[in-house]
Amino acid sequence: MTTSSPLGSEAAVPHAVGAAAASVWGDETETAAAAVALASRRISKPSDPKTTARPASELLADAGQTITPEGLGANEALRIFEDIIAPATRAQDDPLNLAYIPAAPTRAALAFDAVVSSYNIFAGSWESGAGAIFAENQALGWLIELLGWPKTAGGCFVSGGTTGNLSALVAARQFARNQLGRHPVGQWRLACTTQAHSSVQTAASVLDAEVVIVPENDQGQLTGEALRAALARSHDVFAVVASAGTTNAGIIDDLTGVADVCERFGVWMHVDGAYGGAALAAPSVRSLFGGIERADSFIVDPHKWLFATYDCCGLLYRQP
Repeated sequence: MTTSSPLGSEAAVPHAVGAAAASVWGDETETAAAAVALASRRISKPSDPKTTARPASELLADAGQTITPEGLGANEALRIFEDIIAPATRAQDDPLNLAYIPAAPTRAALAFDAVVSSYNIFAGSWESGAGAIFAENQALGWLIELLGWPKTAGGCFVSGGTTGNLSALVAARQFARNQLGRHPVGQWRLACTTQAHSSVQTAASVLDAEVVIVPENDQGQLTGEALRAALARSHDVFAVVASAGTTNAGIIDDLTGVADVCERFGVWMHVDGAYGGAALAAPSVRSLFGGIERADSFIVDPHKWLFATYDCCGLLYRQP
């Protein structure tokens, strides 16, 4: 019989890290402690805005061959990572990083990401990951509240906005196929503006669907009026992709007008809020998202403005 020691006590660490797995992997207490110390150093100190990409030839010269028959050993592997590998990756959370769409994780998010990784949870089934799935559903429930959707709405987290958009559009196509009872005589089509994220074009390619480009207004928005004209001309449109804060300009489409037209034509309304959807939590701009409560699916990337670590996307369906 064993007794638990206070968290952080000297007695707790060897037992928790080494003893239980020693018969399988050997005692890795020192390796685990060194890795945790490295993570702690990174989380607690400021990021370095000067970190940048280097040619592969330079990295090879400094790191050498990292996969060897005898192995590098834990200390050397950690040294290579901290001194060579990590400095060759841009600090996405640095305040001076203005490239692409920077992440804004809190220190707490970085720390808890390390905690979650250490538990190695499989959440693909309730039997194996009930606690994690419960926690996931709590977070998704908060997003559902922000959307103004019924409590029966649901979804999951996926690896990023590209996967989220593809997943939603696959569901939309299947819904349209079920409604039609067959594949259309021609080709499936989806409608969006040129302001839509590039992943929408990628998803269309994967789905073998034609993209119907709807002209945007002077503010770069997809409007109900323009969408109505486009759908009147194009048949077999199974989904319309509206934006709730475009990546390039933060544009929020005419979501109410789009919802009206989608309902009239019986077309699935998907809202890409990967970049700007977090603004649903800001009372100062919530009114700009009117109509989003009528969408069929929605995505948002917590690694952007919800202060989480890379890389995740909340994927939600109003009627799962």
